Amino acid sequence: MTQLSQTILDHFQVRKTKKQKQAFIDLLRQHFPELKLQEGGLPKCRNIIIGDVEKAKVVITAHYDTCAQLPFPNFIMPKNPLFSIGYSVVILIPMLVILFLLRTILGIFIHDFQLLYYLTLAIWLGMLVLLIAGPANKHTANDNTSGVISLCELYSVLTPELRDKAAFVFFDHEETGLVGSSLFRSKYKKVMKDKLLINLDCVSDGNYLLLGVSKKARKDYEELIKRCFQPEGKKTYLYEKAEKLYYPSDQMLFPKTIAIAALKKNLFFGYYMDRIHTSRDTVFDKQNIKLLCEGIHRLLKNL
Repeated sequence: MTQLSQTILDHFQVRKTKKQKQAFIDLLRQHFPELKLQEGGLPKCRNIIIGDVEKAKVVITAHYDTCAQLPFPNFIMPKNPLFSIGYSVVILIPMLVILFLLRTILGIFIHDFQLLYYLTLAIWLGMLVLLIAGPANKHTANDNTSGVISLCELYSVLTPELRDKAAFVFFDHEETGLVGSSLFRSKYKKVMKDKLLINLDCVSDGNYLLLGVSKKARKDYEELIKRCFQPEGKKTYLYEKAEKLYYPSDQMLFPKTIAIAALKKNLFFGYYMDRIHTSRDTVFDKQNIKLLCEGIHRLLKNL
């Protein structure tokens, strides 16, 4: 890995507060003085853009903001949408139990129904806010330091000619509801209508590299994508139709996309992603980054 990538992995895994994000932006600016910021949105975000989005043939993206740490993993099975959504619902049950107990205790001391109702509502809303805006997860090797480093590593190996074919975008506030990518789309919607976007999110923990390819991307690039992304050793590519997957990330807002993520596999769950949003998000497989950069590099050379 480059020195920049190692520095990010060692010292810049937490990028949640304005100050932390500014320190990360300053670090990137030392290596990419040409970078530009797109600012706006609610909450206010700062997207980092390297390259000319309008002239590029491919826009390569990763979100750089950090999620809140949770007591349970954000368990995702992209090939099993019903299970993934069901899991998201199930993890709310312990919160509802806690809420019920707190309401019961408050009810002993508060006999005003209206006051009790609003206090209970405030507690519930506070618990939901903590899921998104709570203390930062200090370990983000996979989600999404891996995507950030992938962009940096790829840029470092491209010739000036190939760099002109790509624009690199680090999205802010993905974790709070795709705010950064929504801001980007608001400005570049016409430009991105027929431009390929490759989004890397959680790509370093798992031997199965998912390529979720949208219908428009398959129409124009299906054979090229399969030719450029080749398995190596224990690493295997899963080429899937994006519309049949559940993978909520920034690529969802654009029409011609490849969503890339690393998955694990077992007999019971099938293909899955775990550890993210917890202190156990510490796995950083450099081989995944190398393989993906090689695949995208081949893709750019053939465009």
